[in-house]
This record gives sequence, C-alpha cells and structure tokens, in this order.
Amino acid sequence: MPPSVPSLPRRVARTLRTSLFAQVTCALVLGIVVGKLWPDTATALQPLGDGFTRLIKTVISPLVFCVVVVGIAKAGDLKAFGRIGVKALVWFEIASTAALVIGLVAANVVGPGRGMNVDPSSLNAAAVDETTGGGHLPTTTEFVLNALPQSFIGAFAENELLQVLILACLVGAALLHLGHTKVPKILPAIEQAQEIIFAVVGFIMRLAPIAVFGAMAHLVGNYGLGVMRTYAKLIVLCYVAAALFIALLAVALKAVTGLSLWKFLRYIREEMLLALGTASTESVMPRVMQKLRRAGARDDAVGLVLPTGYSFNLDGASLYLSIGTLFIAQAVGVDLSLGQQVTVVLVLMLTSKGMAGIPGSAFLALSATASSLGAIPAGAVALLLGVDRIMDSMRVVTNLLGNCVAVFAVSRWEGALDTARAKRALDGEDTSAPDDGEKGLGADKEPGADKELGGEKGPGGETGTEALAPGIPAQKPKELKEPAPEAG
Repeated sequence: MPPSVPSLPRRVARTLRTSLFAQVTCALVLGIVVGKLWPDTATALQPLGDGFTRLIKTVISPLVFCVVVVGIAKAGDLKAFGRIGVKALVWFEIASTAALVIGLVAANVVGPGRGMNVDPSSLNAAAVDETTGGGHLPTTTEFVLNALPQSFIGAFAENELLQVLILACLVGAALLHLGHTKVPKILPAIEQAQEIIFAVVGFIMRLAPIAVFGAMAHLVGNYGLGVMRTYAKLIVLCYVAAALFIALLAVALKAVTGLSLWKFLRYIREEMLLALGTASTESVMPRVMQKLRRAGARDDAVGLVLPTGYSFNLDGASLYLSIGTLFIAQAVGVDLSLGQQVTVVLVLMLTSKGMAGIPGSAFLALSATASSLGAIPAGAVALLLGVDRIMDSMRVVTNLLGNCVAVFAVSRWEGALDTARAKRALDGEDTSAPDDGEKGLGADKEPGADKELGGEKGPGGETGTEALAPGIPAQKPKELKEPAPEAG
C-alpha cells in the first residue's frame, strides 16, 4: 500500500512545531493584530522582546572571545589576523561611504521634506533630549579610549564588544607565543566553552517567537499604523534606497566571491525574521556567526569581521542619517549647497562609527550633523521622532546583510573562505563541520589513525584480531612478543 499522506492540519502543525521560521512568522503577524486591536494591552508586552534581547546579550561577549581566540590559535598566524582587520576596516569605510552617498542622492532627487514648511519653533526639542537621555556621541579620542579595556572582567560585564575583541586578540597572540606545549589545556577548554555557549544559544532561541510577538505588538500598539501615512514619502524613500544598496551588495558579493546574496538570504531567513521582529541585530549575532562558519568562512575572519562591523559598518544607519538630514533641511526650508552636503558626508562618516550601543544614537548623530552645518536648527531633529522606530526594519536588514557580505568578501580577499563549501551551504546542503559541535565519537581521527592504533580494520570493524565480548581484553597476535598494554 502506498504511504498515507498526512492531512493539511497535521502538516501545518508539524511545520509550526519544527520550523523556527514559521513560528516567528506567525508571531510577527499575531503581534501586529494584537497591537492594532488592543493597543493599550500591546504596549505592556515590550518586556517580552527586551527580555529575549537581554538573554542573547549575555552570551555575545564570551562567544566572540572564544571564536576569536580559537580562530587565531588555529590559524597560527597573527600577521594574517592583522591583515584581516585592516582589510575589514577598508571594506567598512567603502561600504558605509557608498551608503551615505546613495542616501544623499536619493533625498536630493525625491525631496521627501519639500513643501512641509515646518516652523522649527513649533517643535518640541525637549523630546529629543528625553529620547537620548541627555547623552552625547563620543569624540574620536573618547571612542579610541573606550575601545581599550580597563579590566578583563569589566569588558565582559559591560558587554563592550571592541574591548572583548582586543582581549581576545591578546589572548590568542599569547597562545601562539607560548605554543601548545606550555599551555596544552587552554585551547581545548576554550573550544569546549564555545560549544557550551552555542548550546545555550540554542536554548534561548526557542523563546524567539515570544520575543517577536511582544516586540511587534508594542511597536504597533505604541505608534499605530497611521504614522506610516503621515511620513509615507520618507518611509518609502528610505526602503527603496536600502533596496538599491542591497542590490549593490549582491553585485559586489557575486563579483568578489561568486556567491548569491539571495541564496544567502534564504539561508539566514530565520535569523533575518527574528532581527526584524526584535529590531535588533545583536539578537541574532551568535546564530549568524555559527552559520557563517558553516558556510565556509574561517573562524578568525568571522570572529573579527562580524563583531567589528557592529560598531564600524552600520550601512543601514548611514543611509537613514543621510536621508534624514536632508529631509529635516527640506522640511524647515533650508537649501543645502553641494559643499554643505559634502560636509554632511564627512561628519556622518565619523559620527556613525560611534553610534553602536548608545540610546537614541541616530538623533545624537543628526543633532551633531545639524550643529556642524550651522544652517539647520538642532530642534528640527524632533521631526523624525514619530518615524524613527518604523525605520528600524530597514536599518536592521541593511546592517546585517552589509556585515555578512563583509565577512564573505574579506574572507575571500584573505584566502580564508571555502567557496565550494559556501555554495553547498547556500544551496541547502548540510555542511556541518566537526567544529560546530556535531562530530561523533572518533570523527576527528586522521586517515590511517586506525593503523596506528593497532592495525587495519577487519570485517565488522575489528582492529587486527577477532572481536571479543565486552570486558575481555583483546589478545595480541602470537608473533608479537611484547606484552599487551593494559586497558584504559
């Protein structure tokens, strides 16, 4: 008899039970519905998303530390690691500058703020201070000093990724200097800690649908869907500009590595949907690191480029800042000259690098840009308060894809990318490696190891003698005079 085909309800139930993508999609839709129908209740659900993000953040620093240390130690070449860092910074600067220029060109062509004729004195500038908590962007000196750790434990306790990266580089360099003979147990211990962290991430990810539901319900309940009609032109422009930038990323990825960005999107669709739902790329960093490693990128490249990109390669934020600056100027009737727009690019190239992890950082960067120009009232930044949260999806997708493409491109540039394995992974084939914690007992033996351990395998897998019952020691062949070694 032909096998019975499960009914549609059973297939749907099985998909919801086994597919994180399906679970997160349903949570996303349900969050929008709850936020629309019961906005007062929905605004109280924000802790669901915030709690999940807090849990993920607890494992990011130790994970980055382990991956970078293991990557340096296994690569065995600190100079190569330095080259990866330099090439990553070059890529980041090119990509973020391209994003800024695309944003400025798009805003000049479309003019999203033209005709609004807003009186700056009518805007509530205090609302910007409330959003930013009275903070400020760090100066270049402060940014460099803040990247240097004051204590080993403090870098992890405060979740300062750049400080953790520096500590990891120092520890990895020390392991290379001392060699495995002087500290033979350190590297295996760090590798085992890495596997434990990945297992913890797997546990936390089971809560992802709940987090997406809470975050989306809060967003819709707090801001409503009407704000999209008010700022429709600006929103559409930002998303179209982001789509154009992503298309350029796809061309660059294909030219440099031969890989397809669209296949990569399918490969990380679960992580992408989760990042969209929680409006945070940090919530998916551990999973994305794991998937990049499985897609053929070497550990040291993944461990350095991706976390550094979270501070230095905010392509989506760069797009939004350039468009937002011109939107504000157009809304209050200020016509920026070409020279002033070049100044905008130069200022944003600096301010966008210090944005990561600072509350209301987009408004701080916009305020700093407006102040540097001297032509736009700083209080006009309040025009974007109502629409900023709607832009999170655009920023998250563009930032995440920009950093993933950077990992592939820099890895290929440095010869640290297994392109064949990457193509298999993006085609949906299982490329799980022993490093991913999925190797079985004996999977790490070198070819011929069985010969070294007692002869070639005979039928049934025995090594040189007949298979014996458990607990009975194997007998040595008669021609060997040496006594058999004791078991265990």
